[in-house]
Formats: sequence, C-alpha cells, structure tokens
Amino acid sequence: MPRGTDSGSPDFDQLLGLVYDGPLEDRPWQSALPQLRELFDAQVASLVLRPPAQDDHGLILNSVRDSVDESLADPNDWEVIAYREQFFALDPFINLPLNRVVALEDMLDERELEHSDYYRHYLQPVNLFHILGIDTAEPGGMVARLRFSRRRQDGAFRRDDRALLERIAPHLQRALHIHARLSRTTSERDLYAGAVNQLAVATIILDETGRVLNTNALAKALLEERDGLLEKDQHLQVGSRELNRRLQEALTTVIRAQQRGEASVVRALRVPRSRGHADLGLVIRPIASSEWGEGQASPCAAVFISDPDLRESASQNTLGELFGLTPAEANLAILLSRGLSLAEVSESQNVSQHTARAQLKSIFAKTGVSRQAELVRLVLKSVASLG
Repeated sequence: MPRGTDSGSPDFDQLLGLVYDGPLEDRPWQSALPQLRELFDAQVASLVLRPPAQDDHGLILNSVRDSVDESLADPNDWEVIAYREQFFALDPFINLPLNRVVALEDMLDERELEHSDYYRHYLQPVNLFHILGIDTAEPGGMVARLRFSRRRQDGAFRRDDRALLERIAPHLQRALHIHARLSRTTSERDLYAGAVNQLAVATIILDETGRVLNTNALAKALLEERDGLLEKDQHLQVGSRELNRRLQEALTTVIRAQQRGEASVVRALRVPRSRGHADLGLVIRPIASSEWGEGQASPCAAVFISDPDLRESASQNTLGELFGLTPAEANLAILLSRGLSLAEVSESQNVSQHTARAQLKSIFAKTGVSRQAELVRLVLKSVASLG
C-alpha cells in the first residue's frame, strides 16, 4: 500500500476493513498492523492493548519491516521482551493525551533523546529514532496505544503522516470498542459455561431448525456414547420411535415459543438408557434473543441434561472453607451427598462408625442443620461444586 494513500481510495477502504476485522482475528489486528506499518513507511508498527506491569507481561503486537513473517513479530523477540521487562518504565512516550497524534520529537528534542537511557539502551540498539503515536480508548476503559517507529535515516514523520493517523484513529477507537465488547462477552460466556460444567449439567444449544449448534464437554461425551440420546445429521434423536416423536414435538413447541417471544415455555422429558444406567432427564427451554438477533443459525433453544450416574463434584477445600469443616468432615459430607449411608462411608474410609458419627455431629453443629437429609440438601445447593 503506497505511502500517503488517499482516504477515499479503495486501498484505504480495504485498510479500514482490516481495522474493523481486527477484533475477530486470533491475534487481534494481525492483518491490519502490517498494512499500517507499510502505509506510514515505518520500520516497526506496534499496538499495545495491555501495557506491561509487575507480574504481567502485557499484550504488545509488533509488525517489523523485513521480518521473516510479514504478519506479526514473534512475541518472544528481543525487542518485545526487552521493552516489556526493562524499558517500559523508561519510555517517555506513554500515557499520551487521548485521541491526539504526538511525535517523540514533540516531547524531547534531539539532544535530550540521545542522552536518555531509553534511547541509548533500547532505541539505538535496534536503530530506531523517530516515533509517531496516538492513544485511544473505548467507553469501558480499554486503551489502545498505536505507535510507528522509523530509523534515523528514514526521516521524521511529516504533517501529512499526522493527518492520516488522525483520520484512522476514530476507526481504531470503534474497532477497539467492538474488541472490548467481544472480549467481555466471551469471558462471561466461558465463566457461565465453566459453571454449568462444574454443576454436571450437559448443555446443547439448537438453532431455529433444531440443528445442534454447540455442546459443552458433558453433552458431547453423552452424545458420543449413543446410549439413549444421540446426534444424527446434526439433530437430536432418541432410540424409541414414540419417544423420539415426543422429543421432536417438545423441541418444536419450544422453538416456536422462542420465535413468539414466550421465554417461559419449558418442556421436560425422561430418556431411558441401557440396563445399569439411570435415565437421563431433559429440560428444553427457549433462549431469549434480542429484537434484532433472530436469523438462521442463531441460538434458539437450550437442552439441559442431567445424568444421575455423574458424581457430585463438590470441592472438599471449598466446602471446608464455606462451613469451617475439617478435611475429614468435608469428605464425609460429600460422600453422604452422593447417596452413601453413614455405615458405607465408615467402611469406605476405613474409620469406625463411632468416629463417623462424631464427625457428623460436628458437621451438624457447624452447618446449623440437624438431620442428614438437610445436610445433603445443603451440600447439593451450595456453591461448593463450583470450587
């Protein structure tokens, strides 16, 4: 892309497309950054999405001219490691006024720069001298720091370079907003998905045609067993013809309810399995969507599956911290919640029933319950399984 590309040219439009595609890439802006570096005739283009801090290497993306890989530099290159571990604290070119294009020469004259530790120990060894940059932020507080660096012999950045960066900056800011929203949504999704997995609930997401869009790890394992419930041509089925008819009717009812905005419609079904395995319990409910979120391949219904054969995964440490239980007491409570009798726990743990009864009495005192059934309910309803 030629230097000084006109803001109305097809090349400039392509560049802006890459800027907006940046949040969707595996390494954010891995396609846009090399194009920006070429546009500004820079030796290095850098995008700092998270500045280094103590015990945090930060997130710094570099595109370097004439590198073997023309996309992004290796995050383990000397320039990146040295900057984040040693020279970030010396960098005078940080925390710029938001949305204002600034050159290093605006802050330090040539003599001051040459006598600075930052130049002598970092810029000079990699033959860099001129820097142009801008900081921009999205409403949630995420800041992006875009920098272009040139060698001394390449000449300083000109007025038209500054003007071009000013035109690009609003688009980077909007793309950063998209990146931040996607990152937060992904983090929340992963958190909730992890919680569902910890609670031993298999989850399957379907679109408006009943096609399987996504499964969590538990659901995937159940479907691979093909015992009772299975996936065929990306649709859920059960073995019995009559039961499969009921399953499809339930799915159709829920999907139509979602399309009508009736999020309260829920259907339930019990699916028998081969001998020796408990029946699966299915709950099917609509997935609420935004007014503009409908469309093909959009999440429409969720199928939640309970497998009684899966053991409760309550954490001994977490249960102990919640109720002040000793490790032995927490272990006893977990085993009772799995359906074992006090005698069975005594035998499996190789302790006397007298010791087990003493531990149970202590558990009652610490948790405030007085019956074993209440203790089991307390453990099952606690957040210990999320530990």
